[in-house]
Amino acid sequence: MAAISVLLVEDEALISMLVSDWLSELGCEVHEASSADEALDYINGGGAVDVLFTDINLPGRMTGAELAQKARALRPELPVVYASGRYRGDDLDGLVPHSAFMPKPFDQRQLQHVLEQIAIG
Repeated sequence: MAAISVLLVEDEALISMLVSDWLSELGCEVHEASSADEALDYINGGGAVDVLFTDINLPGRMTGAELAQKARALRPELPVVYASGRYRGDDLDGLVPHSAFMPKPFDQRQLQHVLEQIAIG
């Protein structure tokens, strides 16, 4: 996989560390945020982002779905990967086009497959 910059938005520290490690092993440059506000600050600051990977349930005033909509307003072509252990994907409204959904738990192989599809697709 070609090196891509992934903005990983996950509030659970252990999950964030694990997914960040997997992404790094796949050759990705990883930037981590623990809330939607922190992620938007990173994007607004001109941070490198080729793919937004966000949990649906985030602390604060914004969900991962709302974050993706705001990020798309700033960067219309930004690919988005949503993840959740609570939802299945087909029971969510407001997901942006050119996005993918990963139910938790997932493994590194599934993560690689989805990233290849979303970053190329």
